[in-house]
Amino acid sequence: MLGIVGILVVFGAVLGGYLLEQGNPKVLMQPAELVIIGGAAAGTILIGNPPSILKGVLAGLKSVFGSSRFTRVYYLNTLHQMYLVMNKARKEGLAGIEADVEEPAKSELFSKWDHHLRDFVCDTLRMAMAGGPTPFDLDQMMELDMEVHHHHAQQPVQALTTVADSLPGLGIVAAVLGVVITMGALGGPPEQIGHKVAAALVGTFLGILLCYGLLGPMASKMGKAAEEEAQFFHVMRVAVSSFLKGAPPLIGIEFARRAVPGHLRPSFQELEKACRGGA
Repeated sequence: MLGIVGILVVFGAVLGGYLLEQGNPKVLMQPAELVIIGGAAAGTILIGNPPSILKGVLAGLKSVFGSSRFTRVYYLNTLHQMYLVMNKARKEGLAGIEADVEEPAKSELFSKWDHHLRDFVCDTLRMAMAGGPTPFDLDQMMELDMEVHHHHAQQPVQALTTVADSLPGLGIVAAVLGVVITMGALGGPPEQIGHKVAAALVGTFLGILLCYGLLGPMASKMGKAAEEEAQFFHVMRVAVSSFLKGAPPLIGIEFARRAVPGHLRPSFQELEKACRGGA
């Protein structure tokens, strides 16, 4: 919601200031300039990225116009669910949750989890059940998994940033084409030449505005969303790693709570109440 409000504020402020200076809004209506800039920008992103990244860009737009799912309540609920897994494993041993880990989609413990988190935790527990890797090795394995996931999440951000950075240059291309048309109209009525010069300058204006007022901030918001997800997985990694190193479930969850960003961190009392069945 804030993303939409921000876009309206940017374009409203620019257009409002232009009108306060007695500008003619009809001059800004240049469909040809939009076709040149928008079409060239779309072409650059198609040239420079495979379909998987293009899908990631489209999916990432949800984070721009929607709200983050990583709220205080989401962290509290997820830590509570993690506590249930760790508590069952503590009472029955890792063998007691083997069926849950092998078929997590059918498990009462994991069925409601996001599939990325479910795979992250279950794959680690599966390796712990194998008995080979040490807790340190499993922690390194989770770190590697997080690095790969974060790298993949950053690729759509980099693609959109590249397009945003190209927009001022594409605006200049549109302006140069407008100047070429203007030069061909020399000798005609002065008002016609003035109109063509204005249209050419609108191309530069649109390129810069779309870069710094739209696509640039959108790419920044997508990057922050990817960072929020990376932080969330770091919290889960701390919980699993602490448990595998021998910490009791409530202590392992407390380690994870301390890794939650301060503005989203539930209190100790809230988490203890949730884990002990109060929520």
